[in-house]
Amino acid sequence: MNLRDLKYILAVAETRHFGRAAERCFVSQPTLSGQIKKLEDELDVVIFERTNRSVEITPVGAAILAHARLALEQAEAIEQVARAHQDPMAGPLRIGAIPTLSPYLMPLILMPLKQTYPKLRLVLSEEITDLLLGRLARHEIDAALLATAVDENDFDSLPLFEEPFWLAHPVNHPLQTHPEITADDLEQIELLLLADGHCLTHQVMAVCHLSERSHRGEMADLRASSLETLVQLVRAGFGCTLIPALAVRTGETSDTGLVTRSLAALPDAYRRISLVFRKSFPRRQALEAFAEVVRLQLPATVRRLPAAGTIG
Repeated sequence: MNLRDLKYILAVAETRHFGRAAERCFVSQPTLSGQIKKLEDELDVVIFERTNRSVEITPVGAAILAHARLALEQAEAIEQVARAHQDPMAGPLRIGAIPTLSPYLMPLILMPLKQTYPKLRLVLSEEITDLLLGRLARHEIDAALLATAVDENDFDSLPLFEEPFWLAHPVNHPLQTHPEITADDLEQIELLLLADGHCLTHQVMAVCHLSERSHRGEMADLRASSLETLVQLVRAGFGCTLIPALAVRTGETSDTGLVTRSLAALPDAYRRISLVFRKSFPRRQALEAFAEVVRLQLPATVRRLPAAGTIG
């Protein structure tokens, strides 16, 4: 038994397919199948029940896989400790980010990060909060850029910035003549939201007190899967929405069919972005350096948060 064999059975368990597992492990399917069969013979158990149509995990296989996952995590931790001792700012850093943040923040930081830490290789993934937290707990990523506070004993976080929400509405909307947007204004408009699963949906609902009133209107059931789609729906005249400050394009004017408005009269209309990571992660110095690069590249439309232990 070796770590390679454990990676093979874990890949099969996650894909439920020997061919896809082989592709993930960069080996041929006969090689992967043969090694797993040798492992089963060595242990004198059946880990997977194979048919022409499916791959199922046996009860004893499930128990073995739990230990295999822990063994691989510990092996990875050993590599991380050694890498951190040699140079914490070298090698891959696997960062996850929510989809309402990643497309707008990453273009700001990728080049400065590469210039400041040329040996650091950023590996980026983009998923909703719950999936990122699951990957973080399984050691599949090193840290996650989130807009939701995490109350977990195994996790810690570095505060990065507070990102105000802006109102986006179509051209010639009644709010266009209002000198500023108030809480009463938000109470009256028909608001478009992202699909369930996005933390932005709950944050916007909290700002607009949607939980305290029925989500009414012809477009009440219209949900978008991405922030960009949401903005296009607003541009097409289907309603209004709130978008994070980084998603507001500089120079956006009514010529594009979209009007974006600051919510300066609503100081609590913002979300807080943090870098969440496992407390056991050995390369904290790399995460703190990454966080500082993020803070330094932020535009004036967001409020930079000081690193822990600093003032101002």
